[in-house]
Amino acid sequence: MDRRTPEAGLSQRMKRVALCLQATLLFFGSAVAAHAHEPVGHDAVGATVSALPTGDLGVVIERATGSVLLVAHSQPRIIKRLEGLGDLSHASVVFSRDQRYAYLFGRDGALTQIDLLTQQVKKRVAQATNSIGGAVSSDGKLVVAQNYAPGGIKAFDAETLALVAEIPALPGASGVPSKVVGLADLPGRRFAYALFDANALCLTDLSNLAQPKTECHLTGKQPYDGLVSNDGRFYLAGLFGEDGIAFYDDLYPERGVHKILAGYGRGEQLLPVYKMPHLRGWAIAGDLAFLPAIGRHEVLVVDTRTWQEVGRLPVKGQPVFAVARPDGREVWVNFAFPDNGWVQVIDRKTLAVTHTFSPGKAVLHLEFTPKGDQVWISARDSNAVVVYDTATKTEVARLPARAPSGIFFTYRAALFGR
Repeated sequence: MDRRTPEAGLSQRMKRVALCLQATLLFFGSAVAAHAHEPVGHDAVGATVSALPTGDLGVVIERATGSVLLVAHSQPRIIKRLEGLGDLSHASVVFSRDQRYAYLFGRDGALTQIDLLTQQVKKRVAQATNSIGGAVSSDGKLVVAQNYAPGGIKAFDAETLALVAEIPALPGASGVPSKVVGLADLPGRRFAYALFDANALCLTDLSNLAQPKTECHLTGKQPYDGLVSNDGRFYLAGLFGEDGIAFYDDLYPERGVHKILAGYGRGEQLLPVYKMPHLRGWAIAGDLAFLPAIGRHEVLVVDTRTWQEVGRLPVKGQPVFAVARPDGREVWVNFAFPDNGWVQVIDRKTLAVTHTFSPGKAVLHLEFTPKGDQVWISARDSNAVVVYDTATKTEVARLPARAPSGIFFTYRAALFGR
């Protein structure tokens, strides 16, 4: 018969629990110590994988040295530089659906797949002799390159970069396949792009890789760039050879392609153009679009419900990019030479310039963080990427970079045309 008091029995049981806990902690403590210097993890093929969250990452192009910077934006910093990536004078980046891979398109025709988790180049293919960008299909399965030479588009498996389809471009007047510009993804495995030399807008459906389907429509003279709206509905191509914009509504494909904004261009009195505005730099904020006017010190305001011009805003120089803050409340603008050291901010509500400042010499690109609390600005000739708080318009970081140009954050993976 156990004559211990209930209190004594409870004390014994508590001692046994404490001993068990101590043994458990000692076991796990020794296990952690044994693995303290092991990598964070490994992928399926055994490569070291970092613990960095991909949603916080981005890529900065260093155009003069054939290198890129891998960066993080929650606390602005440089993670790593990757070198030996060829001619990056007009390089651009798109991202895989899961944001793990960055696909870098070099001007020398190379397509480079960068693994943002291992911070290494996974694969690189020389797919053309002159390339100018690309896009990822809406299902994330294909990465497509647009090429100047040889003209056309090529589709690759997004995981392996195996070539799965090739669509030659229509020839221009010289009989040579046209340069392809303005490639953008549409809903489904479809892509829209323009043919500079063939004066055409083309739509390619890659849902059946064995039998791709392409249809082309005349646009007007020399479409030089294109963009798709954030919802994947509207595709617009700017015309270099005449005034106006080629317009396609993917919700009503039977309407074909027609011209809008007949006054958009250099006009009858041809103005000197120091740098052609990028259509990808159009800002769509609510029901208004803000377009850099070609050769003029103006930003055009367009009602996207009617695609009619409703105003013109005077700005400091010839605008190159007009970029909307993600909440649509501001539009930030940079300029061509000789005003390329300046940035201006336009208030969406008042349609007035509220701030003018100089981040550095030769501002080339602006990229907002996902919800617009920061904007990253590349100042090529200052060898810096300058980060601003968009609420206070104050500089919060200045990162050293070699002649930086394009800045690309991974949240683009979730957007059409980015």
